[in-house]
Amino acid sequence: MEKSCQMKLLRVLLTVILALTLYSRKKSALPRPLSSPVVLAFGDSLTYGYGSSDPKRRSYPARLEGLTGRPVINAGVNGETSGEGLRRIDALLKRHHPGLTLLCLGGNDILRRIPRKQTKENLHRIIKKIRASGSEILLIAVPDLSLLGLHDLSLYDELARELKVPLAGDVLGPVLSDPSLKSDPIHPNDRGYRRMAERIYEAIKKAGFDGRER
Repeated sequence: MEKSCQMKLLRVLLTVILALTLYSRKKSALPRPLSSPVVLAFGDSLTYGYGSSDPKRRSYPARLEGLTGRPVINAGVNGETSGEGLRRIDALLKRHHPGLTLLCLGGNDILRRIPRKQTKENLHRIIKKIRASGSEILLIAVPDLSLLGLHDLSLYDELARELKVPLAGDVLGPVLSDPSLKSDPIHPNDRGYRRMAERIYEAIKKAGFDGRER
């Protein structure tokens, strides 16, 4: 009887281990080799590093370069909307030929009350252009203030699902909800940008973009 119980317990443990292994494999993407080591960080003031003590050294792209060991181009423009980014992306893709593009736009659309439908359409077109260039994409969700706090806009999750691109969610919300990580109500400080870079780096690894080039 005792031996039978031990065998049953062993089978249960093996089943649990197998289930956890399969779950872990589902959660971790296979490596995605990049066409180039260059990473293009494309966005607005949150990419530029507004509010940091030194955007060239303290912005999230600068911090990310240290984490990834890859060249990261800071292509952030203060105050840029998704529509303005749509007009700018082609020249940057041709100039830098990135293997991975990090897209973080939409905050200024929220501030200027640009219709969400238009923002989504602009981001959709930007993603299409990035993909057509041969670059991989990581979409970074931007939050909006609600009665329950800062939460990522649903349009980012919709875009990620519709276009099948990896999404880095909950990157900005936790930073901008913490006064010790902000330089003003809508921008991180040095510590905030470092935290932002760390969260994005985790998303890069989760998506499988941390491997070697093709």
